[in-house]
Amino acid sequence: MPVFTLPLGDRATLRPLEPYQAPEFLAHIDRARPTVDPWIRWAGFSTDLVSATATLQRYADRQAEDSGRINGIWLDGTLVGGVMFNRFDKDAGICEIGCWLEAAGEGHGLVTRACRVLVDWAFTERGMSRVEWWVAAGNTRSIAAARRLGMTHEGTLRRRYPHRGVRQDSEVWSVLAEEWPTPGNGDEK
Repeated sequence: MPVFTLPLGDRATLRPLEPYQAPEFLAHIDRARPTVDPWIRWAGFSTDLVSATATLQRYADRQAEDSGRINGIWLDGTLVGGVMFNRFDKDAGICEIGCWLEAAGEGHGLVTRACRVLVDWAFTERGMSRVEWWVAAGNTRSIAAARRLGMTHEGTLRRRYPHRGVRQDSEVWSVLAEEWPTPGNGDEK
């Protein structure tokens, strides 16, 4: 078992994704493409072992700079998804989380539980003031996850970025430190 592993229940664990895991990551992204490619631009960059390694190395570099990190979700020992800090600005006290999941991981509440771990850590360990969730306006599963986390929809940025030749709208969701329940107070979301 890897050194840094957190149980998520239902035979699932959360742990860092690192460049040495690129073969497993690539196999997972290949399985996840039908549900991930429409929404996550970086998935399209991980198409072979070199590019998958580069994706994980970018996040390893961000972690070393304290500006981002990536974690995988394993179910029964198989990588089925992940959560990440796309941006992590300790000086401003703001970070952005994101997630993805292949079909085999759906329906277990894994994204919600893994995201709670990240949000808890951002607020309690790192003193963040705000956690953001940026999502393509048509990504209903991701929007539902933001709602389950108790986030507030703050607005929609129209035609914010191109993806697969089409300009996409982005919804911005967030939760503030004072809105997030502290563990053990009986108010967990």
